[in-house]
Amino acid sequence: MPADTALDVDALLDDPASRVIVCCGSGGVGKTTTAAALALRAAERGRQTVVLTIDPARRLAQALGLRELGNHPKQVQVEGFEPKGELWAMMLDMRRTFDDMVRVHAGPERAEQLLQNPFYQTISTSFSGTQEYMAMEKLGQLAATDEWDLIIVDTPPSRSALDFLDAPTRLSTALDGRMIRLLTGPAKAGGWGLRKVVSAGFSMFAKAVSTIIGGQLLADASAFMQAFDSMFGGFRERARKTAELLRSSGTSFLVVAAPEPDALREASYFVERLAGESMPLAGLVANRTHPVLAPLSATEALTAAESVQNAPLAEAVLRLHADRVALAERENRLLARFTRAHPEVPLTRVPALAGDVHDLEGLRDIGVKLTS
Repeated sequence: MPADTALDVDALLDDPASRVIVCCGSGGVGKTTTAAALALRAAERGRQTVVLTIDPARRLAQALGLRELGNHPKQVQVEGFEPKGELWAMMLDMRRTFDDMVRVHAGPERAEQLLQNPFYQTISTSFSGTQEYMAMEKLGQLAATDEWDLIIVDTPPSRSALDFLDAPTRLSTALDGRMIRLLTGPAKAGGWGLRKVVSAGFSMFAKAVSTIIGGQLLADASAFMQAFDSMFGGFRERARKTAELLRSSGTSFLVVAAPEPDALREASYFVERLAGESMPLAGLVANRTHPVLAPLSATEALTAAESVQNAPLAEAVLRLHADRVALAERENRLLARFTRAHPEVPLTRVPALAGDVHDLEGLRDIGVKLTS
């Protein structure tokens, strides 16, 4: 069994050159808790830290002792919490981030046109890639302020966790693509655009478009594109800068996984994808592991359980220990398989807790386990 290359989490948090840490992984593996624990530990070690969650669940706010998180960072100020640095937290509101971007870059009159446009209201909440793009937009905004020297990002579950790497290109291509330009032609040409398309031999296409999206949405899309044109260049430029930030030496990705086959397969996917995108990978957090707490093999424990007389509690404890050893051996085999496939990836193991983390003390405990 290959030995793990240890991931030094404190060195990552303490390094002043470390500016952004992105936690990614499949759903249900503890990314949100890991991100919050990292942020808490970094603040207590002197960093000006903000944690951004994209997960719509409210667990992060509750664990940080806050009633709720909004679309702008809120400082964590809880009685008894006196970090050397500062800890701030926020949860991405996709629609508000898009609205704020429009207000800043489109000017008051044009911004109002965009915000009231039904086509904009549709794409700002449900267009493919919008959430991931807005996550990058918010990350770029946080980095540009220089108010924090460390930004920790929690990401959506499953493979969508890395979709934000593609989102700017996908969204910008869709909004600037030939299909949208074709659909918005009628209003731009005073109502003649669609007729020209029809006369050019696209009547079947035009009929299908009208059937699928309707004439009103076609007009809304046209008006949206006309208003959006003025800010489109900045839209793409900011996306490019954030993509550069994600590839910079100050950014690190942490892949979080449970010691389960599906989660580790997803972790392998993330590792390979990050390598293919030239993204800086810090290592793997193997979360909720079950280390053996006593130097007794499963066989020895079961043998002892069989020989115990009139001590049901002792017998139960021995059998529980045997089950724990079997579980730990299974997890070790799975992690060894990952290590063989990715020997270059440092790893740290975080033991499973008896209950859910719901306060700062629980997050602090996770932070200690991340580094021990």
